[in-house]
Amino acid sequence: MTTPRVAAGLPSRAGVGFKPEHFETILAERPDVGFFEIHAENYMGDGGPPHRRLEAIRACYPLSLHGVGLSIGGPRPLDRAHLARLSALRRRYEPGLFSEHLAWSSHDSGFLDDLLPLPYTAETLAIVCDHIDETQDAVGRMLLENPSTYVRFAESDIPECDFLSEIARRTGCGLLLDVNNIEVQAGNHGFDPRSYLDAFPLQAVGEIHLAGYAEARDDSGASFRIDAHDSPVRPGVWALFREAIRRIGPTPTLIEWDNDVPDWATLHAEARRADVEARAAQQAELADVV
Repeated sequence: MTTPRVAAGLPSRAGVGFKPEHFETILAERPDVGFFEIHAENYMGDGGPPHRRLEAIRACYPLSLHGVGLSIGGPRPLDRAHLARLSALRRRYEPGLFSEHLAWSSHDSGFLDDLLPLPYTAETLAIVCDHIDETQDAVGRMLLENPSTYVRFAESDIPECDFLSEIARRTGCGLLLDVNNIEVQAGNHGFDPRSYLDAFPLQAVGEIHLAGYAEARDDSGASFRIDAHDSPVRPGVWALFREAIRRIGPTPTLIEWDNDVPDWATLHAEARRADVEARAAQQAELADVV
């Protein structure tokens, strides 16, 4: 007998990335968490233990599907076999949301182990929009994530938030607001993160990501931030998240912790805090209205 699944849509609560090392605890405790997110590329095989675990999780919780290998911003055509695998995965697990990155990660016939930035030009905009149209035809509606960057292109002549807004307008895709990425960029490029939020097309946001960043120094001694996903959410990220919720309202929110993964209790505590922070932001907004 097939176990019935919970509804596919994501609740406007906090979720976490599903990690196999937490599987037994999750099944045993059935923790109160909004949803689980998976990286699509980890589940593109046909079967085996990864799919057995994921089927068990999907029977109890909604899923969000997050891609990291489509190379939406690359100049070469999209990999149609990769699109077909994404489409099959979406049909198989019926995730509430599917998202990808505003980045490129492929060159010739190979894939690079990073999500690389784009120049924000009319030519790049056309490429990205064409690729999103093709993706949405194959997979269904998607969300596009704002990037974390460490360098900027001299030829960029469109502000990043305007670039994202135009993508959403042309393609009808939604946007994934990664608050940690804003903080990373703000530290690396020297701008006020709230000014970025002011310019962001918040009406298109369908999901929020939160994570911890790392700090390092380059050869000249200058400090910079790294989108490391290896630690708790930073205070500045929490503050910007509260501001985003005040403006957007309740929104599915993911805690990203992909490296140096902690035990389940620590990860779940971050998700519970996100729910508390979101409720506090909503109550503050209601108090201001009254």
